[in-house]
Parts: sequence; structure tokens; C-alpha cells
Amino acid sequence: MIIDFKKYPDGLVPAIVQDVATGKVLMLGFMNEAALAKTQELQKVTFFSRSKNRLWTKGEESGNYLLLQEIKVDCDNDTLLIKVNPVGPVCHTGADTCWDEKNTSDNFLLQLEQVIINRKNNPSEKSYTSSLFAKGINKVAQKVGEEAVELVIEAKDNNDDLFKNEAADLLFHYLILLQAKGFSLQDIINVLKERHK
Repeated sequence: MIIDFKKYPDGLVPAIVQDVATGKVLMLGFMNEAALAKTQELQKVTFFSRSKNRLWTKGEESGNYLLLQEIKVDCDNDTLLIKVNPVGPVCHTGADTCWDEKNTSDNFLLQLEQVIINRKNNPSEKSYTSSLFAKGINKVAQKVGEEAVELVIEAKDNNDDLFKNEAADLLFHYLILLQAKGFSLQDIINVLKERHK
């Protein structure tokens, strides 16, 4: 990765920060060579703050870190694209992004996964999903098995609505199982992408 820090008089290159899961642009900061090195060392995005005149790791006071996933350099080697997993809101105003946009995906499965994560981290007695997590991994895995069998049975019949409903049940419980095992849908997508090469 070659970055032309000398292209700008102050040695600061723009660093566009994007959520790796949703694709939303979260903020814009600036990095010098030291900030980039610190980002790679900590695996947390660190900028050069022009107002503080020092290196500044995003979240160092709030805890709302930007966990580094990937760094890309543009075609002119003078702008960075930093892909992250944000911990909490990104903007100092408390908004998800510095453009006051919600950091949500147009991908419904990713939205559903966030609901499942919330049910896992903030259990509710009224939530079916929370109750599955409370019963443990064996019950979650058993439920996935049951739903898979039901889907196979419906696949052999000609009722499209029942088939689609069983497919939805299996996918929903599969997402729960992934979270119970500490994985995300993106982790599985990454495996499939690697296989596709």
C-alpha cells in the first residue's frame, strides 16, 4: 500500500470511513503517516486531529471506537478508504454518521441480524429469540435441525407458501445459531467469497 502523503502540504491525506457491513459512509478524517501506523497497530482508527494538533483515536473518550477491517488506497494514492465495524454512534452529536443518517443497510438480512444481536445482548422475557439464547446452544442447534427437516418435507410437496414459510423459519433460526456461536452472516459470506475465487 503506497500513499502519497507528500501530495498535501501538511502531510495529511483524507480518510473516508465506511461501515463494512452496511456500506454507509460514516465520517471523514485526516491521517498522516503516524496516524496510519497507529491505526494498523491498534486495529482502531486513529486520525491526526487538526483541532487538537495530535493523534486521536476515535472513541478514546466515548468508547465509540472504529474497529479496523480493511484499508484501501484510491487510484491516485492520495486518499484512504477505511472500512470499519463501528462501536456505537460515530458523530460527536450522537448520530450514527456525521451526515445525520441512520447506519442501516438496505439488506433486510443484515437488519434482521441486528435485531437478533439486540435480543441476545438485551434479553426480554417476551422475546422468542431471547428465550432461545437462554436455553443454550444445544436448543438453538436442535431448532435449526427441526426447521431443516420441515423444509425438506415441504420441498417434496407442491405448496409454495408452506415451502417459503419453512425456508424463512430455517434462515431465521440459522441466523440465531450463527450469533450463538459468535459469528455473523458476514463471516459466512466471506467464506463463500473465498470459495468463489
